[in-house]
Amino acid sequence: MNTPAEYFAAMYRDTEDPWDLAGRWYERRKYALTAASLPRPSYRSAFEPACSVGVLTAVLADRCERLLSCDRSERAVAAARRRLADRPHVRVEHLTLPADWPGERFDLVVLSEVLYYFDPAGVRDLLERAAASLEPGGTLLAVHWRRPAPDHAQSGDAVHAAVRATPGLVRTAGHEEPDFLLDVLVRPGPGERPDPGSLSVAAAEGLA
Repeated sequence: MNTPAEYFAAMYRDTEDPWDLAGRWYERRKYALTAASLPRPSYRSAFEPACSVGVLTAVLADRCERLLSCDRSERAVAAARRRLADRPHVRVEHLTLPADWPGERFDLVVLSEVLYYFDPAGVRDLLERAAASLEPGGTLLAVHWRRPAPDHAQSGDAVHAAVRATPGLVRTAGHEEPDFLLDVLVRPGPGERPDPGSLSVAAAEGLA
């Protein structure tokens, strides 16, 4: 079963930032690693589901011409909108996934701390939608907590096994720690070979 909606309502009931995303060094470091792992310096149009209060959103905004972020919690959306009020190229919407997955096309989708709230069928659905919405040459980045959490429907390791098996995408980079996993996958563009070496950052700049 997916993590119930009541869990998120309870988390945001008494505090705006229940996971202290803006304050913890763990989170700030993870967000820095997330941004550094993106293979392109900038993206035309990005989608960030489950943005919470918009701390990672603010980091991604510096790398994107347009960024759509969303969360199922109205309180989180309100907080994220306040945080991003000076970024006119960022939209923060109240959406519930997977039903409200946008019909737009993106060259970047960031799935940060969201997939483990869904059961295996839900994760497959979200990954299929993410892959289908990626433009050729686009990037899918996933990063998730991997330690036990009773409110998660799955472990971080389980969801990243699914991420790595997403059809049509090639894993080009990854980062592993006891606390979290990070994976970067790319949809090969026209004429690109579907192997990590040909899709590397060095290859994109003619160095390999």
